Amino acid sequence: MRTYHCLPLFIWTYMFHTIDAIPFQEKANSDSPSERIVNLTQEDGKMLHRTKRGWMWNQFFLLEEYTGTDTQYVGKLHTDQDKGDGNLKYILTGDGAGSLFVIDENTGDIHAAKKLDREEKSLYVLRAKAIDRKTGRQVEPESEFIIKIHDINDNEPKFTKELYTASVPEMSGVGTSVIQVTATDADDANYGNSAKVVYSILQGQPYFSVDPESGVIKTALPDMSRENREQYQVVIQAKDMGGQMGGLSGTTTVNITLTDVNNNPPRFPQSMYQFHAPESAPLGTHLGRIKANDPDVGENAEMEYSIAEGEGADMFDVITDKDTQEGIITVKQNLDFESKMLYTLKVDASNTHPDPQFLHLGPFKDTAVVKISVEDIDEPPVFSKIFYLIEVDEDVKEGSIIGQVTAYDPDAMNNLIKYSVDRHTDTDRVFSIHSENGSIFTLKPLDRESTPWHNITVTATEINNSKQSSHIPVFIRILDINDHAPEFAMYYETFVCENAKPGQLIQTVSVMDKDDPPRGHKFFFEPVPDFPLNPNFTIVDNKDNTAGIMTRKDGYSRNKMSTYLLPILIFDNDYPIQSSTGTLTIRVCACDNQGNMQSCNAEALVLSAGLSTGALIAILLCVIILLVLVVLFAALKRQRKKEPLIISKDDVRDNIVTYNDEGGGEEDTQAFDIGTLRNPEAREDSKLRRDVIPETIFQIRRTVPLWENIDVQDFIHRRLKENDSDPTAPPYDSLATYAYEGNDSIADSLSSLESLTADCNQDYDYLSDWGPRFKKLADMYGGEDSDRD
Repeated sequence: MRTYHCLPLFIWTYMFHTIDAIPFQEKANSDSPSERIVNLTQEDGKMLHRTKRGWMWNQFFLLEEYTGTDTQYVGKLHTDQDKGDGNLKYILTGDGAGSLFVIDENTGDIHAAKKLDREEKSLYVLRAKAIDRKTGRQVEPESEFIIKIHDINDNEPKFTKELYTASVPEMSGVGTSVIQVTATDADDANYGNSAKVVYSILQGQPYFSVDPESGVIKTALPDMSRENREQYQVVIQAKDMGGQMGGLSGTTTVNITLTDVNNNPPRFPQSMYQFHAPESAPLGTHLGRIKANDPDVGENAEMEYSIAEGEGADMFDVITDKDTQEGIITVKQNLDFESKMLYTLKVDASNTHPDPQFLHLGPFKDTAVVKISVEDIDEPPVFSKIFYLIEVDEDVKEGSIIGQVTAYDPDAMNNLIKYSVDRHTDTDRVFSIHSENGSIFTLKPLDRESTPWHNITVTATEINNSKQSSHIPVFIRILDINDHAPEFAMYYETFVCENAKPGQLIQTVSVMDKDDPPRGHKFFFEPVPDFPLNPNFTIVDNKDNTAGIMTRKDGYSRNKMSTYLLPILIFDNDYPIQSSTGTLTIRVCACDNQGNMQSCNAEALVLSAGLSTGALIAILLCVIILLVLVVLFAALKRQRKKEPLIISKDDVRDNIVTYNDEGGGEEDTQAFDIGTLRNPEAREDSKLRRDVIPETIFQIRRTVPLWENIDVQDFIHRRLKENDSDPTAPPYDSLATYAYEGNDSIADSLSSLESLTADCNQDYDYLSDWGPRFKKLADMYGGEDSDRD
């Protein structure tokens, strides 16, 4: 049931000075109040009095959510000027005027036309005025008043979120704050307890609690373990009216997750692991995996594996797989079954991120025993070195031993080994090796200047098992021997001026040597012993592996001598000393005063012969023309066409049968007998071949005479069978032909092969009767001179 209160809001009193003695027209015509006041004082001589007028309204509070059938009465507007005769009109303006609030313009009563909600709008500002209906003039100044909406408890508390998500580390102490939830009530907090909210927990006990005033959720049990339970759902209630009975309430759900801490050490599920490794396993081979369990998650479950100091620590290694948190056992050193067959390792698994506050729970690592059995494998031979370097002089004799490689079988069987040179690395076959002891020797002479290094590969193979082999590189360095004489470094074109003076340098020569002495090159220059004193030039050794050619006389004449040959003896200082003689050709040339060459003896010789340049050009042109004529004649002769063999329109070249089988030569009379194929009555004696030497002397077989069977197909098949079973039969670069046509052929063989056994010449005149197509054959074979042609 709603209760209404009527309280006075404001009373405004206005005092006015009235002048009763001044006529209306005079008042209307007056321009200023001072004049009215003055006039009123002179005429009446009375004091002015102020009268009071006032607004009154009886109510300014309204209850929200009014559900009555009538409109809700707000208040009443009234002025002292209202005499009740209906001359005044009340007007209401402002918030909600005309829609929410309506006024009776005659009486001034104000009513609320609609149900109001304080949560939507709690205060309305309105303005009221009263006007004279006749004149339309305000009888009172416009006044402003406020209507407040009185609150009732019609809104339940609402949380800011329908679902909260929070987390708290496991093993947290009692009272650890988790999250704060907040609920708001839309009711007026300044009026009563409608908006006073109290929190309580409906679900989630005894693990969590909530502060009734602040809404902070806290842990209620100590040492909650994530490994036992990770998720919790807590329901929180917010109730207004201070939690009293009749208050409205709202709830929310809080999902709380226990986060992991590193409070569990890793543990191996078994104390011992067994693996096998072949002794031939390469370095880094994975032998197996082991894994320790850690109930923690994330980085708290990350662990690292290591091999404890002791047996096998230098032979094996363990790698941590970051994705699976497994330990991978790998081979660190080469294994040898003959040296050790079993290894026992101790592998530790420890957390990489231990939490100091839980170290009191114990060491955060675990140890497992890993046994690795080495399996015996047939291994290839092993060389005593990883490579061999052999140095040999280049003048070593062929067949000399220059070095040795050694290899052994690491297996217990200790099989014998043979050595060989990989010919892909020694294509010239310069070296070879003794298959039993591995001694390397030369097959050909060596030359350091052509090939200073030889890189070959030697293979060691087990004799009992050729699949087991090893390879080793052998580097052979050829040492230098002084076996090359020095010689000029280049061809020198030397000239001397006709006007040269004695002691003038005309050429500096240098030499080269293919040898490479360890102390470097040192060359000496001298005149040859046959001509120790040259009257024209002097050889001066510069002591820097060069020599200078100096003039020895005053002036040279091209007419007397156009070219000089100066032999120079060059030798080195290595052992054995090598020397050579280089001849320097010096031409005499005409030079200017500065020594620049102008013309040499070649032009002088041409002029002395009486041939000018034009004559030489003419001779050259004649030679060229003669060569062109010879070439044209040869080309024309090559292009001449021969007379065709067949001039007739009937070309019979397709009918010509050629017999060009040359056989095995004149002495090949035993390869096969053509007459035997032509005449089935011939004697069929098996004969030994004379063109090859049989490895075994076979007994001569007698065959059944062929004349008993004249069928050609049967004849050929029998011959094939006899040849297939005959070890001395072809192929031996010979040809066996089967051209037997049979006894019943009405046309004898046209082959000329039978002419070999005929006593007289055959008559080919019948070819002329066969028509024009055989005319060419008749001309070739017919007539008395055909054999000679």
